[in-house]
Amino acid sequence: MRSSLKIPRHAAIIMDGNGRWAAARGLPRSAGHKAGIDALRNAVRAAADMGIEYLTIYSFSTENWSRPKTEVMFLLELLRRFIRQDVAELHASGVRIRVIGDREKLEGSIVSMLEDAEKLTRDNTKLNLVVAFNYGSRQEITRAARAIAADVAAGKVALPDVTPELLESRLDTAGMPAPDLLIRTGGEERISNFLLWQCAYAEFVFVPEFWPDFSAEIFARAVAEYGSRERRFGGLKVQSA
Repeated sequence: MRSSLKIPRHAAIIMDGNGRWAAARGLPRSAGHKAGIDALRNAVRAAADMGIEYLTIYSFSTENWSRPKTEVMFLLELLRRFIRQDVAELHASGVRIRVIGDREKLEGSIVSMLEDAEKLTRDNTKLNLVVAFNYGSRQEITRAARAIAADVAAGKVALPDVTPELLESRLDTAGMPAPDLLIRTGGEERISNFLLWQCAYAEFVFVPEFWPDFSAEIFARAVAEYGSRERRFGGLKVQSA
């Protein structure tokens, strides 16, 4: 697979369609979320096999708290179960786990689990699995801007030194490459407050399959679509001599 595809260094995925997948089968939404965990395992393995360096997944947004309490509690329990059951295997496979998002208002036990997973896997180099949890891009950018404003007010940063590079260094993704490819499953075509700054020049691929049906083949198809595009980053196509 690696030899036949132009591989993005960083792929990001909006994992959409769990509820609709379950509804189409007459199942509760919780069944869709459970099936989505298997799809996540498939995606991680496929990313590592293709040689992708960073895989960022949108696991829980700041807006997801508005869902019914029973569903939110189930999603949080799924996160705990995933960490308990999968982190050791991911670690053994050389996967580094990194978590982005606002941790301040999260339950202490969840924060501890996230931090333990990051600490355990921090020296791994096979794949960076970036988990966006309690994440919202507008909120992330606001936090970064607020921190810079405080430094300017305190005289730590001069106003002319406030640059895109400085703001980027204050984002949750500081030190990571920008996504080359953003995939959204489930047939919807929007990015839903996900990596707004970072995806300024990402290639978007929207696939019709619901997230629980996401497979290595669908992933490879999206990567092939990415590889067929010409990325100019605002410039012009280079004419051959």
